[in-house]
Amino acid sequence: MSLWILIALIAILLALRVPVGFAFLGPSLAYMIIEGNSTGLALRVAADGVSSFPLLAVPLFILLGSIANRAGIADRIFDFALAVLGRIKGNLAYVNIGTSVGFAWMSGSALADAAALGKLQVPGMVRSGYSFRFAAGLTSASSLIAPVMPPSIPAVIYASVATVSTGALFAGSVLPAMLIALGLVITVFILVRKNSNLNTIRFSWSVLGRASVRVIGPIGAPIIILGGILGGFFTPTEAAAVGVAYMIVLGLIYRTLNLRAIIDALKETAAVTGAIALILAAAALLGWILARERAPQAVADGLTSLTDNPIVFLLLVNLILIILGMVIDATAVLLITVPVLLPVAVQYGIDPIHFGVVMIVNLMIGLLTPPVGSVLYVMSSVTNRPVDEVFRGVLPFLVPLLAVLGLLTFFPQIVTIVPTLLGL
Repeated sequence: MSLWILIALIAILLALRVPVGFAFLGPSLAYMIIEGNSTGLALRVAADGVSSFPLLAVPLFILLGSIANRAGIADRIFDFALAVLGRIKGNLAYVNIGTSVGFAWMSGSALADAAALGKLQVPGMVRSGYSFRFAAGLTSASSLIAPVMPPSIPAVIYASVATVSTGALFAGSVLPAMLIALGLVITVFILVRKNSNLNTIRFSWSVLGRASVRVIGPIGAPIIILGGILGGFFTPTEAAAVGVAYMIVLGLIYRTLNLRAIIDALKETAAVTGAIALILAAAALLGWILARERAPQAVADGLTSLTDNPIVFLLLVNLILIILGMVIDATAVLLITVPVLLPVAVQYGIDPIHFGVVMIVNLMIGLLTPPVGSVLYVMSSVTNRPVDEVFRGVLPFLVPLLAVLGLLTFFPQIVTIVPTLLGL
């Protein structure tokens, strides 16, 4: 079977909205059989794709975010942010971003952030005078902080595929995540300054004090997880397990978790992990086929013949990934493109950590763009409003996201300075 036929079959299945894992797996198995390879080899390659200790961190971080959501951690962070920013015009918009930053240290997933905070923040913002489009658009856009800020699930997957340090990738992701938050803050400032219908609240030291006490426990989670990884005490997988245990203890102390909530979190984690594992296995098999057909070398030759400038190469990669991210799940794109594009990036002298963060930010923007746009569908589901209305609200916030992507492309130091300072 020709490689082009294989790619065409996958494209047709994706266009028919077949789940990504099956869209990759079916044509790949057909290729193996037609080319005379055994199904046993195909299954072994697929199984090897998920048989990885570093990848065990993925379900653990998913579980961590699910338990944090059920333990009411987002509510505590929201109350603290509101106590600090309540008297500022446009307060709930800034609180929205601040809550996303705080919750991002624990969730690692844009979908978890959008689901948890969408139900909490969008109705409150609408009641306070914000339009639905603004509230839903901002909440959707700020949810992208979670998969960029460590502990980031896409970062764990990239680190595993690229065989780079997860700790270094986590460290390199902090400033880009903060830049996304800053870009959203500037956009909010521009959009709300002429709106006179927004409510504010009086500042109260007593309210701030109570909110500060309530947020002390949740702050411990990122300290333990990131401190343990960057300090060399835990591997990312071990840190995720410790984080889950800490969050369960915290929920039990707060009396916001019970056995049913923990079981529900485990069920949710199993469902999400199963979908990701299928994509991982199918992508591993497809990646083996692409390597056999020398696709990475063909891509390298094609790109190097176009330009010898690393910035131009990164701009081309940005364009390719944004298009792919619009139509294919971000995890699948990472798994397929990293083995193909990373060797080329290294030829251009691009740091693998820098390249990884650029790829992750790129693909996360795809979560806000149709036809896939997973965050759009989650926000539509939790607010019971049409997807197209949510997308119209997202449009103004794509500007700061693309601006941050441009900064990361042209200034790699934004990514590399923290890992360098930490000696990672």
